[in-house]
Amino acid sequence: MSSTQARVVITDYTFPNVDQERAAAQQHGAGLFTFQCKTAEEVADAVEGANVVVVQFAPLTEAAIARMAENAGIIRYGIGYDNIDVPAALRRNFSVGYIPDYCTAEVADHTASLILASLRKLPQLDASVRADDWNAVATARPMMPFGEITVGFLGLGRIGSSVLARLKAFGFRFLVADPQLDRAQAESLGVVPVDRAALFAQSDLISLHAPATAETTHVINAASIATMKKHAVIVNTARGKLIDEDALADALASGSLGGAALDVFEAEPLPQASPLRTAPNLILTPHAAWYSDAAIIRLQELAAEDIARLLSGRGPRCPVPGSPP
Repeated sequence: MSSTQARVVITDYTFPNVDQERAAAQQHGAGLFTFQCKTAEEVADAVEGANVVVVQFAPLTEAAIARMAENAGIIRYGIGYDNIDVPAALRRNFSVGYIPDYCTAEVADHTASLILASLRKLPQLDASVRADDWNAVATARPMMPFGEITVGFLGLGRIGSSVLARLKAFGFRFLVADPQLDRAQAESLGVVPVDRAALFAQSDLISLHAPATAETTHVINAASIATMKKHAVIVNTARGKLIDEDALADALASGSLGGAALDVFEAEPLPQASPLRTAPNLILTPHAAWYSDAAIIRLQELAAEDIARLLSGRGPRCPVPGSPP
């Protein structure tokens, strides 16, 4: 990609500054233009003629991609890229990169924290003290010892494996539903490979670590919840699209599911009208699992590196499947 008067556009960001990204652009003779786009239309206007687009949460649609320069490149600030119309970008032979490895430890720590807090009923016990209801048994029943609990993983990639490593010391039994996991790998990890139906039926807690695809969208729904144990807990730090939120809220309200902990949602910020806001036995965090001060530094360093790579005619450090080199 020629860097002569190249245009680098950041559609949106939540960082204090973009100094590293600006330095990378300027070192290659490019200008950096920053926005805080919320809508697809705002993004389309912002990326007009852009040679490199860096996007965090804003939607990058086919209409916006069509307005970018020839041979452009796209970088996602983060692990997933659901907000980018990747097929549209690949049809134009655009390079598309993402940054899947900047916050593995942070997400694993957050997930493990949600799992432990949910199983020990910490939010419920905290609320009982504040309400002057000093009755731990009545508040927390049923409470299983960790040695009797089966934790199921839907997907076991980089983050799922890191969560597993953190939880092993607590004595849980582990099930994994992941088509990429063979029996030899499962044995070495100390987990039992199962299909999705068995995972739902046998787990006391299910931790979601699958990508959002046509096959996995709303994999947690009224039908799948009906096959789970009544006291089961669902933890999701992966993708909001994995859960039918109305079905989850209904199950929590009716007592047909024991609890849940969510860091990701189909629409973010969580809409005011969402039934999740009033559902019982539910921990909500604002897509914060990725966060540490160090993770922000790593994310922006790696994004700046990708800007430099694209401006110098190389592909991104971590291309999405099918992206040109």
